[in-house]
Amino acid sequence: MAKIRIGIAGYGNLGKGVELAVRQNDDMELVGVFTRREPETVKLMTEGVNVYNMKDVPNMQDKIDVMIICGGSATDLPQQTPELAKYFNVIDSFDTHARIPEHFANVDKVCRENGHVAFISLGWDPGLFSLNRLYAESILPNGKTYTFWGKGVSQGHSDAIRRVEGVKKGIQYTCPVDAAMDAVRSGSQPELTTREKHTRVCYVVAEDGADKAKIEETIKGMKNYFDEYDTTVNFISEEEFDAEHNKMPHGGFVMRSGMTGDGEKTHQMIEYSLKLGSNPEFTASVLVAYARALSRLKAEGAVGCKTAFDIAPAYLSRLSGEELRASML
Repeated sequence: MAKIRIGIAGYGNLGKGVELAVRQNDDMELVGVFTRREPETVKLMTEGVNVYNMKDVPNMQDKIDVMIICGGSATDLPQQTPELAKYFNVIDSFDTHARIPEHFANVDKVCRENGHVAFISLGWDPGLFSLNRLYAESILPNGKTYTFWGKGVSQGHSDAIRRVEGVKKGIQYTCPVDAAMDAVRSGSQPELTTREKHTRVCYVVAEDGADKAKIEETIKGMKNYFDEYDTTVNFISEEEFDAEHNKMPHGGFVMRSGMTGDGEKTHQMIEYSLKLGSNPEFTASVLVAYARALSRLKAEGAVGCKTAFDIAPAYLSRLSGEELRASML
């Protein structure tokens, strides 16, 4: 059987994670990496794979089955995903929850005009956590759902920090409030505001001469990112940043507290959690699994934009339906 031909658009932390994930799946092969940098400055870990400039995209549309787009959600993906969907079947990890419907509509239009399939907003949240919320709310209709993230590095929020004028390096940690999680587990079904569930802690290396007060104000007021949270901005040296903030752990919890039975007196609790040593490597692994699903749906004649809600779990696995029923069901 022919291997699924994968392209990577963007070669930062996520793009490198995708490269490593492809190497773990022998039904796939990496065809090329596309970058806005000069291609000769990018060194891959996989021998024999070429690096191309993004302007070369139109010349490669018959050589790639699935293009995995690894840009940031703040400014890259809203432009890149619709543009690349003109030429390829695409997958992205767009994670600005409030703008997903808008992004979906933009990408779906381009896909239908060009006969392509796109999977958007995949990863662990949105993505796997989205599925767990859907399952839990369908199973326990009388209840409340709670999502907690962290403690860990948010790639999207960190990318947003780094795009603030005057920021040389930046990273953001999302921290769940323990008291809020304990209240949910108790079955009391508390009403929790966004601010009561999480805090955000930022570490920033400022450019020489930058206005730190303006940087802090810009970060704390960033809509859809920091404006609804208690946010702390710490300015540190580049040496401290490199020594203490060079890893990207993350994780989180989806909880559904519900009632069942006669008179709905029986408390039921669903809790799903992830503990990730590397956020980008795990997100990349999700994207690569869904690349297999996209390839299968495309072979069946699918067109248009899809999310995790639209994709049967069996399409993610290398195993056949018969093998899945025998080994996992």
